[in-house]
Amino acid sequence: MSQEKPDAGSQTQTQSQPLTQSQTQSQSGSSSSSGSGTVSSVDTIPVRDLGSIPEEPEPQPWGRLLPMQRGFRAHNCVEDDTWFGRDSKCNYCFDDPILKESPRFATYSKKHFRIFREQNIVYVFDNSGNGTFVDGILLGQGNTLPLANNAVLSLAEERHKVFVFIDLMADEQSNLPKEFSEKYLITKKIGAGVCGEVKLAFERATCKKVAVKTINKKDFPASLGTATRNAEREIQILKKIDHPCLIKTEDFFQTDDSYYIVLELMEGGELFDRVKSKNQIEESIAKLYFYQMLKAVEYLHNNGIIHRDLKPENVLLSSQDDICVIKITDFNQSKILEESALMRTLCGTPTYLAPEVFTDAVTVGYSSAVDAWSLGVVLFVCLAGYPPFHPNAQTGLSVRDQITQGIYTFIPSKWDGISDDAKDVVKRLLLVDPNARLTIEEALHHPWLMDEAMKETAECIMYPRDSGDAAEADAAEADVASTTKRSREDDDDEQQPAKRPGPSTEAT
Repeated sequence: MSQEKPDAGSQTQTQSQPLTQSQTQSQSGSSSSSGSGTVSSVDTIPVRDLGSIPEEPEPQPWGRLLPMQRGFRAHNCVEDDTWFGRDSKCNYCFDDPILKESPRFATYSKKHFRIFREQNIVYVFDNSGNGTFVDGILLGQGNTLPLANNAVLSLAEERHKVFVFIDLMADEQSNLPKEFSEKYLITKKIGAGVCGEVKLAFERATCKKVAVKTINKKDFPASLGTATRNAEREIQILKKIDHPCLIKTEDFFQTDDSYYIVLELMEGGELFDRVKSKNQIEESIAKLYFYQMLKAVEYLHNNGIIHRDLKPENVLLSSQDDICVIKITDFNQSKILEESALMRTLCGTPTYLAPEVFTDAVTVGYSSAVDAWSLGVVLFVCLAGYPPFHPNAQTGLSVRDQITQGIYTFIPSKWDGISDDAKDVVKRLLLVDPNARLTIEEALHHPWLMDEAMKETAECIMYPRDSGDAAEADAAEADVASTTKRSREDDDDEQQPAKRPGPSTEAT
């Protein structure tokens, strides 16, 4: 046994507090009785009381299954993965005597279904021979579906309702249109903006991920009449718009209070967050993104649509990779909402708005040149990592005055490594006079964008040749392999469960 010595701090403290005779004798007796002949620091140095050992807080459940049949018990979902079935190895075993005596018991698989959670989204996986039903819909063996709050789980046949799932982490959701709820399962919030919030959702039939933007009509009282009359017509037009760098509008619903716009989901997040995480985007990557933005806005203008709200938050990336497709979103808001109401909202954060929006909107109006200005600001932010117009500028001017006067600064520490051609694009887009400003077409022909290698890369990712079919084939192949593996594993440890008794007269 090694001898422990008190540290210097402990010695100093002991010397500063002289011991009484009885304390000295007590310690002396303790040290002399040490069986090993060594002196323990516990025997010689007073120990401060740290109080009782803290108890670990019990993990809180994120979901709860409430039973709908006798013999099943309630289950709190604490772990992120739980198996349900007859097998004693399951986390939740169907072992109640009431169940074992039931004629239905043989219809349950040893491993019937699994509930798991990934990135705060809850899923149910059907592993059974006789089926797992969610709200009356058969999943099918080997299939997975997101599990929404208040979903009802049935086993072996649709009418045999066993559990209702309560998502304890779910926010209170507004009253969704019936047509929407029948087609989509809405889950967590993934974004928000001045015109509404965005939530992740799944198409029930395919389990395909989509983004659902909700716009509250009450936020735009002046636009209610016009928007309600025109929204469906405009959405039908927008659903026909087809460009690889524009978010596809897949569906549209409305109630008396809200619009629900179903959009394709972009896994890479917002350009704003990419710039924020990297401080500055490498010039070659910024050029690749900017070229795609120009092509998307060119397409919009050719179809008679001015975006009016171009900013990094409205540019989305398809993946976390640097080289990826970007897509512009929210180009439909100015069509769905009455323009005056939209402009009042946007002017609350005017950093990306063109000068003529402030000076000419009420009088002579403005043209598609506002989008060219906004793209100039977006390019500035990508290259430098800071906005050209901001409240803390050294000029002391308001953001509005900085914009209308075209005053901004190239900070040397940020711009020294940027090419002169890139700076020239920025300067010629941020011209106060819209007639002198570069048009989208002129910007596409600027020397900085005459980069054949960049354009070839852009074309390859925007219009992948046969890669879609190959990716689908690979995914299907992986699905088949995964399902086959699961089936073999099931066969190894489980006999085929008995089929459900008698044909059901109810539709499944």
